[in-house]
Amino acid sequence: MNEILVLYYSRHGRTKELAAYIARGIEESNEATAKLRTVPDISTVCEATKPVVPDHGAPYATLEDLKNCQGLALGSPAYFGNMASPLKYFIDSTTPSWLSAALSGKPATVFTSSSTMHGGQESTLLSMMVPLFHHGMLIMGIPYTEEDLHTTKSGGTPYGVTHFQGENNTTSISDEEKRLCRAVGKRLTQLSLKLNSAS
Repeated sequence: MNEILVLYYSRHGRTKELAAYIARGIEESNEATAKLRTVPDISTVCEATKPVVPDHGAPYATLEDLKNCQGLALGSPAYFGNMASPLKYFIDSTTPSWLSAALSGKPATVFTSSSTMHGGQESTLLSMMVPLFHHGMLIMGIPYTEEDLHTTKSGGTPYGVTHFQGENNTTSISDEEKRLCRAVGKRLTQLSLKLNSAS
Protein backbone atom coordinates (compact mmCIF):
# COMPACT_ATOMS: atom_id res chain seq x y z
CA MET A 1 0.00 0.00 0.00
CA ASN A 2 1.23 3.46 -0.93
CA GLU A 3 2.09 5.58 2.11
CA ILE A 4 1.78 9.36 1.80
CA LEU A 5 3.41 11.43 4.53
CA VAL A 6 1.47 14.50 5.71
CA LEU A 7 4.07 16.43 7.69
CA TYR A 8 3.09 19.70 9.37
CA TYR A 9 3.68 22.14 12.18
CA SER A 10 0.69 23.87 13.76
CA ARG A 11 0.58 26.33 16.64
CA HIS A 12 -3.13 27.21 16.85
CA GLY A 13 -4.62 24.18 15.11
CA ARG A 14 -5.68 25.40 11.66
CA THR A 15 -2.70 23.93 9.78
CA LYS A 16 -3.34 20.69 11.66
CA GLU A 17 -6.95 20.76 10.39
CA LEU A 18 -5.79 21.30 6.81
CA ALA A 19 -3.45 18.32 7.24
CA ALA A 20 -6.36 16.17 8.42
CA TYR A 21 -8.47 17.08 5.37
CA ILE A 22 -5.56 16.34 3.03
CA ALA A 23 -5.12 12.99 4.79
CA ARG A 24 -8.83 12.31 4.27
CA GLY A 25 -8.42 12.90 0.53
CA ILE A 26 -5.49 10.46 0.49
CA GLU A 27 -7.49 7.79 2.34
CA GLU A 28 -10.58 8.29 0.14
CA SER A 29 -8.59 7.07 -2.86
CA ASN A 30 -8.51 3.59 -1.25
CA GLU A 31 -5.09 3.23 -2.87
CA ALA A 32 -2.90 4.79 -0.19
CA THR A 33 -2.63 5.38 3.52
CA ALA A 34 -1.96 8.79 5.03
CA LYS A 35 0.72 9.04 7.70
CA LEU A 36 0.24 12.18 9.82
CA ARG A 37 3.40 13.51 11.48
CA THR A 38 4.38 16.76 13.17
CA VAL A 39 7.55 18.35 14.56
CA PRO A 40 8.27 19.61 18.09
CA ASP A 41 8.57 23.25 19.06
CA ILE A 42 12.08 24.62 19.32
CA SER A 43 13.34 26.85 22.09
CA THR A 44 16.01 29.49 22.50
CA VAL A 45 16.58 28.00 25.96
CA CYS A 46 19.13 25.22 25.54
CA GLU A 47 17.84 23.26 28.53
CA ALA A 48 14.24 23.12 27.30
CA THR A 49 13.32 19.68 25.95
CA LYS A 50 10.20 18.02 24.64
CA PRO A 51 9.13 14.44 25.34
CA VAL A 52 10.11 11.89 22.70
CA VAL A 53 6.40 11.27 22.07
CA PRO A 54 4.02 14.27 22.07
CA ASP A 55 1.30 14.40 24.74
CA HIS A 56 -1.41 14.56 22.05
CA GLY A 57 -1.80 14.67 18.30
CA ALA A 58 0.41 13.16 15.63
CA PRO A 59 3.79 11.61 16.50
CA TYR A 60 6.99 13.47 15.63
CA ALA A 61 8.44 12.86 12.18
CA THR A 62 11.65 10.93 11.62
CA LEU A 63 14.00 10.59 8.67
CA GLU A 64 12.68 7.04 8.30
CA ASP A 65 9.21 8.49 7.62
CA LEU A 66 10.67 10.46 4.70
CA LYS A 67 12.51 7.42 3.37
CA ASN A 68 9.42 5.20 3.43
CA CYS A 69 6.84 7.61 2.02
CA GLN A 70 5.73 7.58 -1.62
CA GLY A 71 4.69 11.24 -1.52
CA LEU A 72 4.77 14.23 0.82
CA ALA A 73 2.36 16.98 1.84
CA LEU A 74 4.26 19.62 3.83
CA GLY A 75 2.41 22.24 5.87
CA SER A 76 3.23 25.23 8.05
CA PRO A 77 1.59 28.38 9.31
CA ALA A 78 2.91 31.56 7.69
CA TYR A 79 5.38 33.51 9.80
CA PHE A 80 6.43 36.75 8.12
CA GLY A 81 6.03 35.10 4.72
CA ASN A 82 8.11 32.08 5.67
CA MET A 83 7.64 28.61 7.13
CA ALA A 84 7.67 28.26 10.91
CA SER A 85 11.07 27.72 12.51
CA PRO A 86 10.24 24.27 14.02
CA LEU A 87 9.51 22.91 10.54
CA LYS A 88 12.62 24.59 9.09
CA TYR A 89 14.66 23.12 11.94
CA PHE A 90 13.44 19.61 11.05
CA ILE A 91 14.09 20.15 7.34
CA ASP A 92 17.60 21.35 8.14
CA SER A 93 18.22 17.93 9.74
CA THR A 94 17.40 16.05 6.51
CA THR A 95 20.90 16.16 4.99
CA PRO A 96 21.21 12.35 5.33
CA SER A 97 17.99 12.01 3.30
CA TRP A 98 19.44 14.34 0.68
CA LEU A 99 22.72 12.42 0.53
CA SER A 100 20.89 9.12 0.04
CA ALA A 101 18.38 10.66 -2.43
CA ALA A 102 15.58 9.24 -0.27
CA LEU A 103 13.05 11.78 -1.59
CA SER A 104 14.32 12.17 -5.15
CA GLY A 105 11.60 11.64 -7.75
CA LYS A 106 8.75 11.58 -5.24
CA PRO A 107 5.79 13.98 -5.56
CA ALA A 108 5.15 16.70 -2.99
CA THR A 109 2.67 19.47 -2.27
CA VAL A 110 2.67 22.30 0.29
CA PHE A 111 -0.02 24.01 2.38
CA THR A 112 -0.28 26.89 4.84
CA SER A 113 -2.53 29.10 6.96
CA SER A 114 -2.13 32.68 8.15
CA SER A 115 -3.81 34.96 10.67
CA THR A 116 -4.05 37.88 8.23
CA MET A 117 -5.40 37.96 4.68
CA HIS A 118 -2.09 39.25 3.33
CA GLY A 119 0.12 37.29 5.71
CA GLY A 120 2.51 35.98 3.08
CA GLN A 121 0.74 32.73 2.23
CA GLU A 122 2.20 32.34 -1.25
CA SER A 123 5.75 33.22 -0.20
CA THR A 124 5.42 30.73 2.66
CA LEU A 125 4.42 28.02 0.17
CA LEU A 126 7.39 28.94 -2.01
CA SER A 127 9.74 28.84 1.01
CA MET A 128 8.65 25.25 1.67
CA MET A 129 9.15 24.28 -1.97
CA VAL A 130 12.81 25.34 -2.08
CA PRO A 131 14.26 22.53 0.10
CA LEU A 132 11.97 20.03 -1.62
CA PHE A 133 13.50 21.02 -4.97
CA HIS A 134 16.95 20.43 -3.45
CA HIS A 135 15.76 16.95 -2.43
CA GLY A 136 14.77 16.28 -6.05
CA MET A 137 11.04 16.12 -5.33
CA LEU A 138 8.39 16.80 -7.98
CA ILE A 139 6.23 19.70 -6.79
CA MET A 140 2.49 19.49 -7.41
CA GLY A 141 0.16 22.50 -7.27
CA ILE A 142 -3.58 22.92 -7.68
CA PRO A 143 -4.85 23.32 -11.26
CA TYR A 144 -7.68 25.69 -12.11
CA THR A 145 -9.72 22.68 -13.19
CA GLU A 146 -10.58 22.56 -9.47
CA GLU A 147 -13.72 24.73 -9.47
CA ASP A 148 -13.29 25.72 -5.83
CA LEU A 149 -10.14 27.60 -6.77
CA HIS A 150 -12.38 30.03 -8.69
CA THR A 151 -14.90 30.62 -5.91
CA THR A 152 -12.99 30.47 -2.61
CA LYS A 153 -12.92 33.74 -0.66
CA SER A 154 -10.66 32.68 2.20
CA GLY A 155 -7.86 30.52 0.83
CA GLY A 156 -6.55 28.37 -1.97
CA THR A 157 -3.87 29.12 -4.57
CA PRO A 158 -2.38 27.31 -7.56
CA TYR A 159 0.77 26.94 -5.41
CA GLY A 160 -1.02 24.88 -2.76
CA VAL A 161 -3.82 24.84 -0.20
CA THR A 162 -4.10 27.94 2.01
CA HIS A 163 -6.42 29.18 4.76
CA PHE A 164 -7.02 32.61 6.30
CA GLN A 165 -7.74 31.92 9.98
CA GLY A 166 -8.25 35.47 11.29
CA GLU A 167 -6.19 37.34 13.86
CA ASN A 168 -7.87 35.54 16.77
CA ASN A 169 -8.13 32.19 14.97
CA THR A 170 -11.85 32.79 14.50
CA THR A 171 -12.31 31.87 10.83
CA SER A 172 -13.24 28.22 10.31
CA ILE A 173 -11.98 26.27 7.34
CA SER A 174 -14.46 26.88 4.53
CA ASP A 175 -16.21 24.19 2.50
CA GLU A 176 -14.14 25.24 -0.54
CA GLU A 177 -10.91 24.86 1.42
CA LYS A 178 -11.96 21.46 2.71
CA ARG A 179 -12.71 20.27 -0.82
CA LEU A 180 -9.41 21.67 -2.10
CA CYS A 181 -7.55 19.80 0.66
CA ARG A 182 -9.26 16.55 -0.23
CA ALA A 183 -8.66 17.12 -3.95
CA VAL A 184 -4.95 17.72 -3.28
CA GLY A 185 -4.77 14.52 -1.22
CA LYS A 186 -6.35 12.55 -4.07
CA ARG A 187 -4.11 14.16 -6.73
CA LEU A 188 -0.98 13.52 -4.69
CA THR A 189 -1.97 9.86 -4.32
CA GLN A 190 -2.69 9.45 -8.02
CA LEU A 191 0.58 11.10 -8.99
CA SER A 192 2.56 8.86 -6.62
CA LEU A 193 0.88 5.78 -8.08
CA LYS A 194 1.67 6.85 -11.66
CA LEU A 195 5.29 7.56 -10.78
CA ASN A 196 5.63 4.21 -9.00
CA SER A 197 4.17 2.27 -11.92
CA ALA A 198 6.50 4.05 -14.35
CA SER A 199 9.66 3.21 -12.38
